[in-house]
Amino acid sequence: MLSRNTTNTTRKQRTLPIYHLIPGIGLISRKKRGLGYFLFFSFMIYLLILALQGDLVVISFRSLAAAMSLILLSPAKLREVFSIEIIEFWIAAISVIAVPIALFMVSKKTLAGESQQKEGENRQASSLGRISLQAFMRNTIAQSAAVVIFILYSVAFLAPFLAPFSPYDQQDFLVTAYKPPFTRLQALELKQPKIQTLPVQTANNTAEKLSNSLINDLRTLKTRNEPHALKFIDEYRIENGTVFYRQGMRERTMSVSELADRKGKNPLITRTFALGTDQYGRDILSRVIYGSRISLSIGFLVVMISVTLGTVIGISSGYFGGWIDALLMRIVDVLIAFPALFLILIIIATFGNSIYLIVITLSFTGWMGVARIVRSQVLSLKEQEFILAAKALGLSSMRIIFRHLAPNTLTPVIIAATLRIGSIILTEAGLSFLGLGVQPPTPSWGNIINEGRDSLLNHWWISTFPGIAILTTVVCFNLIGDGVRDALDPRMRGHS
Repeated sequence: MLSRNTTNTTRKQRTLPIYHLIPGIGLISRKKRGLGYFLFFSFMIYLLILALQGDLVVISFRSLAAAMSLILLSPAKLREVFSIEIIEFWIAAISVIAVPIALFMVSKKTLAGESQQKEGENRQASSLGRISLQAFMRNTIAQSAAVVIFILYSVAFLAPFLAPFSPYDQQDFLVTAYKPPFTRLQALELKQPKIQTLPVQTANNTAEKLSNSLINDLRTLKTRNEPHALKFIDEYRIENGTVFYRQGMRERTMSVSELADRKGKNPLITRTFALGTDQYGRDILSRVIYGSRISLSIGFLVVMISVTLGTVIGISSGYFGGWIDALLMRIVDVLIAFPALFLILIIIATFGNSIYLIVITLSFTGWMGVARIVRSQVLSLKEQEFILAAKALGLSSMRIIFRHLAPNTLTPVIIAATLRIGSIILTEAGLSFLGLGVQPPTPSWGNIINEGRDSLLNHWWISTFPGIAILTTVVCFNLIGDGVRDALDPRMRGHS
């Protein structure tokens, strides 16, 4: 009888192929509108990006295949032509394919679970993780904050496909500097290439052909499939084969032959700067998008490292006790007593500032609170009956720690991690604002605000938009942390 019911359920699921092909549709029909709409719109937006930037996605994967082949055939040739900038396009291309697949799998798994529950199957008691997830999903504020964070990380991963300009492009600042949001500027398209790259060599073997292919793909990706340089102008006219154009107060000329061949079309094109430009004519929207990669990546990496380090030290201190506990806790006391900001400033002033040093410094000055929390949990857990039984059975200390203690200390660790990401992003932004963090021209939200502080009254948009990004990110992470805390606390689940 059970086999027949299972077969009927399987047949019913097979007769609803649209629920499995389009993420979210099935959940919306099952009254799971929040998660359903999120999965549906996220999936459709990623498909839209894939459709609009399909040529760059294909070129990114082609360049990745060429680089992997060169690793096997000629690593020296790869070192000659490789540029670190191409990695961001590989990450974006993989993300634009992997995320829709992940959304599809989440939708399918969630729909399958709903179908089983509706058919009366799988009625056994839910696990703690499932109960906590359901409590979190009932928290509308935390759920909305999680959607915003998903959007921010999606923007960070897809930055090369979403940014309209390169964040490093210094346009003709006589025309483009300090332009307010939604400014539309005119530009002439020139024959001159936008960037200079390595020349393509004569290909005599497979490695050289792959090298030339990688050079061409890198040029196309860095210019976003717009190979010609642009000259922004205020006005122009063409007389007797000469182009007369004005940039600010200057009037200049050039030959018509310098213009790109637009096949009889008007040589003038228009570019829109949605969030305005800075003092160098760089697009603020592109710089905020690329700055999200730095700020969000540093926040995630620092929390991951500091939480891992704090958990290891806290478990070791609480479980082994004795002189190990005394030594580790005295180190924690000393580091907590020393002002963290001064320690960070001393380290950066001594060893210089780089992204890697910032990550390491923030990681090794932020693990002490997690270590104390985990230690207190372990001191309570190691006196429980299941730990004493494991010791009586002769289990090794490592097995007791990883199989029994560590999983039972995850709740406060997860809460501490989600609440700490926001503070780490604020700290990184503060260091960058002071000139001690990420250095220009690499954009981060902090140094973009620093670049606009001298002209805040007259050109407010330079600092305002990265400030809004920081505010939104920190608030959302704090709301997620509160939602996770409420979901994991049995006393708060009924109020979420």
